[in-house]
Amino acid sequence: MATLGRQAMRWQLRLMAGLVVGTVLFALDFSARRPAATAPRAVPASATAAGATSPPPAAGAGSFVLKAQGYIPMPPDTPSAHASNLLAMPPGHACALMAFWFAGERESAPDVQIASSCFDRAAQQWQAAHFVVNRHVAGGQLGVGLRRLGNPVAWLDGQGRMHLFVVATGWGGWAASRVLHLREQNPMSRTSSAPVFGEPSLLPLGWLWNLSHLVRGAPLALADGGMVLPVYFELGVKYPMALRFDASGTFIGAARISSRRSVLQPTLLALNELHWLALMRDNRLDGKIAVAQTSDGGQTWRDLRDLNVSNPDASVFAMAYAPWHFLLAHNSSPKSRQVLDLSESGNGIDWSLVQNLGRGTVTGTGKDALAAEFSYPAMAVADGSLWVSFTDGRQRIAWQRFVYEAKP
Repeated sequence: MATLGRQAMRWQLRLMAGLVVGTVLFALDFSARRPAATAPRAVPASATAAGATSPPPAAGAGSFVLKAQGYIPMPPDTPSAHASNLLAMPPGHACALMAFWFAGERESAPDVQIASSCFDRAAQQWQAAHFVVNRHVAGGQLGVGLRRLGNPVAWLDGQGRMHLFVVATGWGGWAASRVLHLREQNPMSRTSSAPVFGEPSLLPLGWLWNLSHLVRGAPLALADGGMVLPVYFELGVKYPMALRFDASGTFIGAARISSRRSVLQPTLLALNELHWLALMRDNRLDGKIAVAQTSDGGQTWRDLRDLNVSNPDASVFAMAYAPWHFLLAHNSSPKSRQVLDLSESGNGIDWSLVQNLGRGTVTGTGKDALAAEFSYPAMAVADGSLWVSFTDGRQRIAWQRFVYEAKP
C-alpha cells in the first residue's frame, strides 16, 4: 500500500509539473503572439515617392503607360522560377530596386535556391542573377535538414540593413514550413549588388513545433521604422497573421487577421495610419478576394464582405500608390491563371481595371495541353515609376515598368 501511495504521489507531481510547464509555454506563446501595447502607425503613401506631382494622382485621374518590359536574368541552368518580390532601394544606391525569387529545376526540386538581381540605375538594366540562399548551407547553420525553399520577401530596416524572409520546409510539404529570417552582413560596405546574408534564424511563431507558417506578401512600413509582415498558417486550416517588427528587425508580436479558415497569402493595404485592409487569396472554388479590416493599427481585425473581383485561388498583391490611390495586381479569370490584371481603387473596396499585365491561351490538346500562367505578382515604386514582376509559365520572372500620366 505504501508503494502504491508513493507511485500515486509521483504521478501527481508529474501531472503538476506538466501543468506548470504547459502554463509557462502557453504564456510564452501568448506573449509572443499578442499585439504590442501601442498601436503601430503605417507610413502613409507619398506622392513624392510615387514620382507624382501635387496634388497626388487620384484613382481614375490618369493612366499607367508601359515604358519598358522584359525578363529578369536567370542564374545558369535554372529552367524554373516562381514567386518574385521587389524591394525599392534608397536614392543614391547603385540599384533602383532588387528582385528576389526562387529558381531551380522545378518547384520543390533539390537544387532550388533563392535568387536575386539588381536593376542598375546607371546601366538601366537588370544585372546577372546570383543565388543568395542555399538550403544545404542554411540547414547546416540551423542544425536541421531543409528540403525546399520558397517565397522570399525582403525589407530594409531603420538602419538600411536588408532582411530576407524565406519559407523553408523539412520532410513535409509546404504545410510543414517555417519562416527563415536572414540579416544582411555589413550593408555599409557593400562591394557588389548581390547582398550577403548571415546565418538564418527561425521566426518563433509556434510554441510546440513552430510549423506551417509561410510568408508571401510584402511588409507594411511603419512610422517608427519598423514594419508589419503578413504571413499565413496552412495545416488543415488556412488563416492569415500580421507580425510586427521594430526598426532593428526584432520580432515584437503577432495578431491573427481573419477568423475564416480558407484564406491565405494576405497583402496589406494602408488606407491611412491606423486603418488598414488585408486582401487575401481564398482557397475555396470559385472564390473572390477575401477582405479583413483593422481600424487600430492591426491590434484587432474583422472580416468584411468579399471583393467583387473574381480570383482563381491565386496570390494577389496590393499597394498604395498615393493617398487614396490604391493598386491591385491579380488574376481575374475565375478558373485559371491565364489572365493577370492591374486594377485601381479610391477606397480599397471598389476596383476597376486599368491595365492588362499578362494574357495567354491553352496550347496543345488532351494530355499535352498546356495553359499559360501569369501569377504571383509583386509591385514597387522606384525612380518615379511603378514596377511590376510576376511568374511567367513557371519558367521565368517577367517585369514591367509604368509611368503615371495625368489625363489632359
